[in-house]
Amino acid sequence: MTRISRRTFLVGGATLTTTTLWGQWGRPSFAQGRDKVVNLYSARHYDTDEVLYTNFTKRTGIRVNLVQGEADPLLERIRSEGRNSPADVFITVDAGRLWRAQEAGILQPIRSQVLTRGVPASLRDPDGFWFGLTRRARVIIFAKDRVDPSQLSTYEALANQRWRGKVLIRSSKNIYNLSLMGAMIGHLGVKPTEAWARGVAANLARPPQGGDTDQIRAVAAGVGDLALSNTYYLVRLMKSSKPVDKEVASKVGVFFPNQRTWGTHVNISGGGVVKTAPNREAAQKFLEYLISPEAQVIFANSNNEYPVLDGVAVDPVLASLGTFKADPLNAAIFARNNAEAAMIADRSGWA
Repeated sequence: MTRISRRTFLVGGATLTTTTLWGQWGRPSFAQGRDKVVNLYSARHYDTDEVLYTNFTKRTGIRVNLVQGEADPLLERIRSEGRNSPADVFITVDAGRLWRAQEAGILQPIRSQVLTRGVPASLRDPDGFWFGLTRRARVIIFAKDRVDPSQLSTYEALANQRWRGKVLIRSSKNIYNLSLMGAMIGHLGVKPTEAWARGVAANLARPPQGGDTDQIRAVAAGVGDLALSNTYYLVRLMKSSKPVDKEVASKVGVFFPNQRTWGTHVNISGGGVVKTAPNREAAQKFLEYLISPEAQVIFANSNNEYPVLDGVAVDPVLASLGTFKADPLNAAIFARNNAEAAMIADRSGWA
């Protein structure tokens, strides 16, 4: 059974002031208006995000009511609530899910200079329906003792026969993999992407199972030599206080694919304002706050994600993985290619 929880973040006696950081950045001050609450439906499951909600209330006097759950049930809840939905903001991980929300008609376009200046064009919907809040790179994890990184090059090369029985990856139905294939469709077309998916399916070390962390652990254990994972999963292991996690992290390396072609695939977590939002002004202020320098630092340091705002420092452990050229393809393109990617996965035999 899917669980949806609700919490309210209050700051007693909050004054409606603007921090020096905002003033220096040149962003508009958040003054108290008629809207005193923002109802957030979020599919992000990181307790560290609570600091963002508390700080937003401190800055604005607007309290945050959090309804938390999985993305699809939250979307269905907003749809079923219809015009009476209290939802103001929908936040989730992966542009594919934001696209689904847009296609379902539950988001409205927002015109905000703060958001369009702060969020790169490739990380937001061209029509303003949703905006990226954090970035996550999908990289190749390799066994240090069995793979020379000079043997690695592109995502496409994972389909080469040299990696037969050595590739680890979660289910093709996973949204991260659908969006990666969506990006490949955008760059290569449908037929080459399907050929790639068939090659990957033929190269699997085991049937797809578990999440990204499970793939990393399996590489360290010798089940396979290569895996695909978002970077923050590895950083969590690197930062863990558990010796077993640190040992896993020490056995694997990171390779950023496609540096000589279209760049490493970058996805987002992001959000948009719900079409029927009863507190639209507060909802927009909330999204604008989430791309402020203060909030971006919290995002970067709490869940080991890359900030979207230029000039914000990356978490030191994440930064130790190295710099890379990111794919400039607009997230809306690979997001809307998710449906085609799912059909490709079904045809390819990649479970």
